[in-house]
Amino acid sequence: MPLILLSGYPSSGKTHRARQLLDFFHAKIASNSSLPSPDPRVSRLKAHHIFDQSLGISRDVYRDSRTEKDARAAEYSAVKRLLGKDDMVIVDGLNYIKGFRYQLFCEAKALGTPNCVVSPLHAALKQLALKTPEVHVGTPVSTCREINSRLLGSPETDGGYPEDIFENLVFRYEEPNGMTRWDSPLFTVLYDDDAPPLEPIWEAMVGKEGEVKVVKPNAATVLKPAAESNYLYELDKATQSILTQILEWQKDHPGEGGEITIPDVPAKKIEMPASPLSLPQLQRFRRQFIALNRQHTLSQSRIKDLFVDYLNDNFR
Repeated sequence: MPLILLSGYPSSGKTHRARQLLDFFHAKIASNSSLPSPDPRVSRLKAHHIFDQSLGISRDVYRDSRTEKDARAAEYSAVKRLLGKDDMVIVDGLNYIKGFRYQLFCEAKALGTPNCVVSPLHAALKQLALKTPEVHVGTPVSTCREINSRLLGSPETDGGYPEDIFENLVFRYEEPNGMTRWDSPLFTVLYDDDAPPLEPIWEAMVGKEGEVKVVKPNAATVLKPAAESNYLYELDKATQSILTQILEWQKDHPGEGGEITIPDVPAKKIEMPASPLSLPQLQRFRRQFIALNRQHTLSQSRIKDLFVDYLNDNFR
């Protein structure tokens, strides 16, 4: 069933909105059971709330890229574990990287379930938000900073973000855009609104009474068996050759950042970080890429191209 992503600046009110959604979903499911003719689809629904504290993730994980990636992996695993035809999953987190939102969108699409993005807005932006509801406009940083300071000083809350982490997350935030399919439908919530648009979200995710919400997986999210008998061999060979070129480049450029041109991928370059990458690190990226693509029918000509993109995303 539906996947609802909360996205916004740190301390912008996401958890408060997530709890409002959770209470509303529980009430809708309970009220359905009291009807003379309950809708069996709604009766089977269960609502789940995923957030950092429920996964044992502290604010400090956002201080380091490695621990942050581990935190995103934990969130992704929790979504995969809970998402099903009878489950509504509210993912309450920063979800500030558009690539990660796309990854979760693909997971929902592959299961044939709808998804949406809910994003808090500030009251001062109300006029603009009403004119262009499909475009996200971030909550003013000054407001989030003020709220975060109060949370840091309050022992009765989960706590805010340390100031350096807060500023870094704000700087790196990638706003949702309702014109992209993975951020659509996008529901904006004004900072001073009493609640999110609860009924519209329910109808977008579950459907109106008597309506069955059907989402068809498309070619981008349906796993297909490999058509070529030597596909896995070529996948292994192509990725290993790129790792070899990276290791050779690092020998000639110790402790340097730079760009590597792959002969078979002239249009793209691997953007190397300043700190050297060890062989175990590179092999881990390679294994992850192979695991993601072993059941897809990628053409051999695209393997290196996509692997370069994958490495660049993980090197940032």
